[in-house]
Amino acid sequence: MPADPLLRLFDVLQPSLAMYLADCGLWSYPGPEEIRLALADLVADQRNILDRAAVVVAEREQARPRLAYPISFSAWHDVDLRHILPRLVAVLDRQRTELEALAATPDDAAAAGFAAEALRSVQQHRDVLAGKLKGPVAAPSA
Repeated sequence: MPADPLLRLFDVLQPSLAMYLADCGLWSYPGPEEIRLALADLVADQRNILDRAAVVVAEREQARPRLAYPISFSAWHDVDLRHILPRLVAVLDRQRTELEALAATPDDAAAAGFAAEALRSVQQHRDVLAGKLKGPVAAPSA
C-alpha cells in the first residue's frame, strides 16, 4: 500500500468486489433488483469520490493508481447477488476500518477530507446492504 494517504484511498476503494461486479456487468448477475440498485449506488458514490480525489492527485503531479482486481473475483461470475451480499458487507466493514485511519491523517487535509466523506458513504451503503441480508446465507470465507 502506498505511503501517500491520498493514494492509499484508491487502494481502499478502487479494487473492491462491488467495483468489480459493476465493471463486469452488475445487471447480468442473478438476484433481486433492489440489491443491484444498492450496489450501483455504492459504486457511483465511490467513483465520484475517487474521480474528485484524482483531480488532487493530478494537481500534485502524481499518477492516478491503476485499477487491478484480484483474480479471485472472477470466481464470483454469475453468482446470485444474495449469496455475494455477506461478502460485500464484510468488505465494507474492512473499508470502514481503513477509512477511519485515513480520515485521521493529520498531514494531508485533502486525503482526510475524502476519506471522511468515503467513510460516511461506506457506512450508509453498508447499512442499506446489511438490511437486505435475509435468510440463512452464510458469509463466505475470505
